[in-house]
Amino acid sequence: MRPLKAFINQASLRHNLSIVKQLTPNSKIMSVVKANGYGHGLINAAQGLHESDGFAVLSLNEAIDLREHGFEQDILLLEGAFEAYEISIAAKMGINLVVHNLHQLQMIENSKLNHPIDIHFKINTGMNRLGFNSNDAKDILKSLQKKSYFKSITLMTHFATADESKGVDWQFNIFNNIAKQFNFSRSVANSASILNFKNTHLDWVRPGIMLYGASPIVGKKSSSFNLKPAMQLKSKIISIQNLSKGDSIGYGDSFKANDDMRIAVVACGYADGYPRHAPSGTPVYIEGRKTFTVGRVSMDMLYIDITNISGASISSDVELWGEHIPVDDVAEKSGTVGYELLCAISASKRVPIETIYG
Repeated sequence: MRPLKAFINQASLRHNLSIVKQLTPNSKIMSVVKANGYGHGLINAAQGLHESDGFAVLSLNEAIDLREHGFEQDILLLEGAFEAYEISIAAKMGINLVVHNLHQLQMIENSKLNHPIDIHFKINTGMNRLGFNSNDAKDILKSLQKKSYFKSITLMTHFATADESKGVDWQFNIFNNIAKQFNFSRSVANSASILNFKNTHLDWVRPGIMLYGASPIVGKKSSSFNLKPAMQLKSKIISIQNLSKGDSIGYGDSFKANDDMRIAVVACGYADGYPRHAPSGTPVYIEGRKTFTVGRVSMDMLYIDITNISGASISSDVELWGEHIPVDDVAEKSGTVGYELLCAISASKRVPIETIYG
């Protein structure tokens, strides 16, 4: 069996959730487990985060899966219903819907619900992705207050620059000018604003990437927030090549040895979710030491320098990210973000996932 595997540590998930609780003691926590739990497995992630007040997912199938596995917390569909038939199912199963446009409101009204439904009313405060125009939101909300098929309404928005110097005030002020006119619950804080802006910790917070031990803020390491990686991606050396000065390795003749080198071939490539564009010098960990990749990442393999690691041999374990190599370090070197790398593991469907309990 191919040696590549992702290990998911539920103790780390619980630890990271405890950090959120410490930071937001007066808020309910809606843990985001979309994208198959950010690549960690939907049920794996939810089990590790079972002390959350709610879970946010993308699809109705994910929400049903959580219900069928016994999760009784609030469950929120972050993009709401895509088809009319989903609404009655959601209402019957106690699944909450984000509503972000008039079409969705019309579908709810046409559904003639036997069970009232909880909604999160999304306001577009400047990200210009999803949500009702802020100029129209107040009048629409006044009309919704009269509708008997809504059990509760929570106001929400999403910050575009909570992880950047621009901050959130430019959006938060717009949101508050609307929210203060209604006695509804409020939800605005994502991972970055949980860490950066205490004033955004309202009735609900929506942590995502920080729960998995990666940093939501470029330039700041997850360890600086006391977060622990929940995923360790590991493989093994499957071949060793001895290069002479001037030799190259891999496709494209892109790396040439400046001196004699000992190179390990590792069973992991871009078809497994490792970034193809990771350059030479991307960190890895082997036999108690950090080293780095060389050459171009192949579909099924990548190459690392073990010239000065005498204990490295065929079948030696290699950590590609996890406890010793933060996924954010690999992402930064590759010109992307940790979110993409974590999600890519489950998207590849080639990497077995093993859960570590305890």
